[in-house]
Amino acid sequence: MSLTGTPFLYTAVVLSVVALILPLVLWSRMRGPKAVRVAARVLMLLFAQATAVTLIFVMVNNQNNLYDNWADLLGTGNHVQQAANLGRDGTGGIALRRLPKVRQEFTAADGPAMHAAGGVRVTQLKGRVSGVDAEVYVWLPPQYGEPAYRDHRFPVVELLPGYPGSAKAWFGSLKVHEQLEPLMRSGRVAPFILVAPRTNLLAGTDTGCANVPGTVNADSWLSIDVPRMVSDNFRAAAAPANWAVAGYSAGAHCAVKLAVAHPDRYRAAISLSGYNDPIGERNSLTAQSVTLRERNNPYLLLRKAHLPPRIALYLSGESGDGYQAAVALEQVAKAPTTVHVVFLPRSAGGHNMALWRPQVPSVFEWLTVNMGQSRLRSGATPRAPSSAGSTRAALASGTASRAGAARKR
Repeated sequence: MSLTGTPFLYTAVVLSVVALILPLVLWSRMRGPKAVRVAARVLMLLFAQATAVTLIFVMVNNQNNLYDNWADLLGTGNHVQQAANLGRDGTGGIALRRLPKVRQEFTAADGPAMHAAGGVRVTQLKGRVSGVDAEVYVWLPPQYGEPAYRDHRFPVVELLPGYPGSAKAWFGSLKVHEQLEPLMRSGRVAPFILVAPRTNLLAGTDTGCANVPGTVNADSWLSIDVPRMVSDNFRAAAAPANWAVAGYSAGAHCAVKLAVAHPDRYRAAISLSGYNDPIGERNSLTAQSVTLRERNNPYLLLRKAHLPPRIALYLSGESGDGYQAAVALEQVAKAPTTVHVVFLPRSAGGHNMALWRPQVPSVFEWLTVNMGQSRLRSGATPRAPSSAGSTRAALASGTASRAGAARKR
């Protein structure tokens, strides 16, 4: 039975109801020695508690897409076939252009919201460079199948969840495709192909989207294998100017790090409540040593870069949860790197989907402009603070300010 499936949810509901009724019906009707009656009552109470906890977990997991399957929950999943030393560029010296095309079979993805807005499809990809074997979810914009766009190559955004987190989270919890489809039809947002690869590759460990020889090549999986597969199977624009990566929480850290480290692969990155130092995630693989922390800290990478990368960064966060990390990147960034920081007041919510979900439209409008997919001039995203305080509408449009937050508090 699937961890995120409807049958398991219904089973948990039924068992919770049964566990509640049992003590009401049998408590005073127990027969036999006192020890047996006490033991039976204790078991009924424990059963009621266990079913209640299970039901709450299932509901929270379905809402936030934390664990995709039983292997993820139990820590028995391992999607790494091999982890060779691939060098600084993550290619292992492989001539990528000479590799044969990757042809994949896609099926309709299952799960909450996965059939909405035209449906999300999924494939199991064996990364030729990274040695990772995992699923990748793809959603195609409404224009993709239209005759007028039959020769058009579409821009792509990779979507990364937090940790723990399912690759389905952007579609299931954030409803990114449901929010963007009408905006794409109206022309407010460019028709992006949305790609969500698995990032939970090692049991009980956040890879930090890094290459660690002998352990995992998560960077090469996300920045080489997945993009090549998408380009080989869909009409995706291959140039770096047409590729972006977005994430929340641990996925936000990954998004910025990938863009800073690989400006030859990505033009823009979105960070929602992210951090710079990998130690921001206690289960991070890259927080295990000073060397790994430095190599995977986008702040240090940006500060030490001999040639500032030609990338655009959109960073949002609350005070103490992403905002300071964003400002730090803004302070060390030099042209042609551009950084747009959005301050979120504490009144807007916490470190959860309710905070990130309303930001989706404004984030993709910003991407549309800053990736050259719009006729609007670059930097047209509204920056003026809200005149009526930092309301949820201001949060969603990216106009919230520290001053507005102070007035509201």
